[in-house]
Amino acid sequence: MEVKVSSIAQRPDRLPAVQEMADTWPEFVTQDPVGAAHYGRIPTELPEYALFAEDEHGRVVAHAYSVPFALHVEGRRTLPARGWDQILLWAFADLRHGTRPDTVSAISVTIAPHAQGHGLSAVLLSAMRDNARARGFREVVAPVRPNAKHREPHTPITEYAHRVRPDGLPADPWLRVHARAGATIDSVAPASMTVGASLDDWRRWTGMPFDTEGDVAVPGALVPVRCEPERGYAVYVEPNVWMRHPL
Repeated sequence: MEVKVSSIAQRPDRLPAVQEMADTWPEFVTQDPVGAAHYGRIPTELPEYALFAEDEHGRVVAHAYSVPFALHVEGRRTLPARGWDQILLWAFADLRHGTRPDTVSAISVTIAPHAQGHGLSAVLLSAMRDNARARGFREVVAPVRPNAKHREPHTPITEYAHRVRPDGLPADPWLRVHARAGATIDSVAPASMTVGASLDDWRRWTGMPFDTEGDVAVPGALVPVRCEPERGYAVYVEPNVWMRHPL
């Protein structure tokens, strides 16, 4: 599929189309409170880091968001265990305080349902790297959500992340795309995203009963969701894998 990649800074008129593009994220993934508070700010407050791809008909078929932040400063220096959530908090705190960023973190690469299977994730990842390099950054980091991990929710993330094929590349497809682009695994972010909600919310999001205490394997979840019927609550703590892309 031939696509043209632009940023919202270059094409602000395309923001509605980017925001309205269909996706395939499980509904519960979009309920993370940190993400809900900050993800939508990226194309409006950091439009040069909000990339999108259009097909030959001018339809938005993919988008990729990233954020600049200061990693090599006192109190940080290492990639955080809270992964995706922490990076969003750091990036927008740095923006608010005028802290000079030294690193770019990937936040998401999203492909429209009808455009999946055409290699667009690699195209958008490459564009994200090129965008960071053009702005003078020397590294992109990524709290990667391994896209086949949901098939093995009970496998420890550290074991899963380091599983490789005979050719030495990661067994997981999305980790493999990053590795082919030149990234290496840095560490695991065991609490990259946290979604806590009432059992009624979980039932609505998943169509599952959520009436038994303990771990519940939910379609699309990388690890089980902890269900506490007596408290009327369930919590999902998603791990990600930190990968580093030297530019």
